[in-house]
Amino acid sequence: MFERPERGERAILVRIGLGQAPDADELGEFDALARSAGAIPVATVTGNRKTPEPRYFIGSGKAEEIRDRAREASADVILVDHELSPSQERNLERLIGQRVLDRTGLILDIFARRARSAEGQLEVELAQLRHLSTRLVRGWTHLERQKGGIGLRGPGETQLETDRRLIGKRIRTLTAKLEKLAQRRDTGRQVRKRVPVPGVALIGYTNAGKSTLFRTLTGADAYVADQLFATLDPTVRRLRIPHTPDLVVADTVGFVRDLPHELVAAFRSTLMEARDADLLLHVVDAADPDRERRIEQVDELVAGIGAGAIPQLRVYNKIDRLGRAPELVRGAAGQPVAVWLSAASGTGVERLRAALQEIFGLAAMRLAIVLPPSQGRLRARLYEERLVRAEEPLPEGNTRLVVEASHQRLEQLCREAGVDFAAAVSPCPAAPGFVEFPRDAASSAA
Repeated sequence: MFERPERGERAILVRIGLGQAPDADELGEFDALARSAGAIPVATVTGNRKTPEPRYFIGSGKAEEIRDRAREASADVILVDHELSPSQERNLERLIGQRVLDRTGLILDIFARRARSAEGQLEVELAQLRHLSTRLVRGWTHLERQKGGIGLRGPGETQLETDRRLIGKRIRTLTAKLEKLAQRRDTGRQVRKRVPVPGVALIGYTNAGKSTLFRTLTGADAYVADQLFATLDPTVRRLRIPHTPDLVVADTVGFVRDLPHELVAAFRSTLMEARDADLLLHVVDAADPDRERRIEQVDELVAGIGAGAIPQLRVYNKIDRLGRAPELVRGAAGQPVAVWLSAASGTGVERLRAALQEIFGLAAMRLAIVLPPSQGRLRARLYEERLVRAEEPLPEGNTRLVVEASHQRLEQLCREAGVDFAAAVSPCPAAPGFVEFPRDAASSAA
C-alpha cells in the first residue's frame, strides 16, 4: 500500500458528466474549491457515462487514464468532483497508487482550514470523524487481516478495532460538547425573544460578496477574500439606521451546489443566524452568467434548513462589473424587493440602507405613554428593550415616556403589565420638558 502524504498539493481534478458532457461552470467551481483547499491543479480529466460504475464510479478505462496522468504530472492527490463510496475510493487508490479525495472530503478539508470559533471547530471535527469512520479500512490494508478462529486475530484487525473505539469515543465527546453549546445558544435565543431586536442575515452563493457587503454596511473588520467558503464562522454586528430600531446583522457561510446533507451540520452555528433572522439579504453575484440557477440553489438550501418562510430582500452585487447604475426595485405593492449595488465601491449601499429603513422603520412609531409610580416594572422593561427615547416627570409622581416601538409590541407590554393601553398611550407630543436620550445611554438611564 502507498504511503499517505499529510497534505497533497499537486492535484488531478476529475469530473464525469452523467448522461451528458461535464458542465464547464461546475468544473470551474470545482477548480476554485481545490485552490481554496491549498491544492495546485496540474491536470484535469473529464468524461461522461450514463450511470456510475460500481467499482470505480468513473470506469476502469478512465481510472487507468488518471493513473497515467498522475504519473506524468507527479500529482500528490486525485480530487473527484463526485461523492464516492468508501469502496470506490479504496479501489481507485489501489489502482492509481495515489490518495483519492471525493467532493465531501474536499469541502470538509476547507471547513477545517477556515473554522475559527470553538463551536465551528468542534462541528467540523465531528463531521470529519463521521466521514473518516466509514473509510478506516483503506489506511490499514498493509497489515494482516483477521483469518477467523480463536487466536488468529491479526494485528490489522486489532488496529482497526482500536481506531474505531477511539473515533467512537471522540464522536461521543464532541456530540456532548455540541449539545451543551446548543443549550446555551437556545438559552440566549430565549433571552433575545424577551428583548426583541430585528435580525438581518446575509445569505447567498459562496463568493458572491457577502462579507464585503457586511463590512461596507456595518463597518466591521470582517475577513474578505476571493475564495470559496472564506467565511465559515458567524459574525454578528449592530447596524444603526436613522428612525429605525437597531438591527443585528449576521454574515453567514456561502452555499455551494451539491452540498451533502451531513455537511450542513458542520456549520449549524452560522446557519442558525439565518433561521432566527427577521429578514434575509440574499446576495447575488450580478455578473455571474449563471446567477438565476445560483439563486434557485440557495433558495433550495434555505428551505432545507427551515428558513424558507423568512422574507427576503434580493441584493444584486458587483454591478461595477456590468457598468450598471444602482437601483432600488419595488414590487407590485410598492415594497422594496431588490437592490442593485457594488459592495466593493460602496455604490448603491445607501439604497440598501433606505430599503432597510423602510422595511423596519414602518413598524416603529414614536408614542407617548404615561405611567404611575406603581408601574416601575413596565418602565424598567421599556428601558431594558431600549425603546425609550425621552422622559418627562409629571405631577403626582407620574412619568411620561416617549418610546419608539411598534404599536403591536407596546400594546403587548402594556397588556402583560396590566396597563390600559388606550388610556395610557397617545401620539408623541413635542413638549419642551422632554429630555432626549442617545440610544447608547437609553438602556442605562433606568
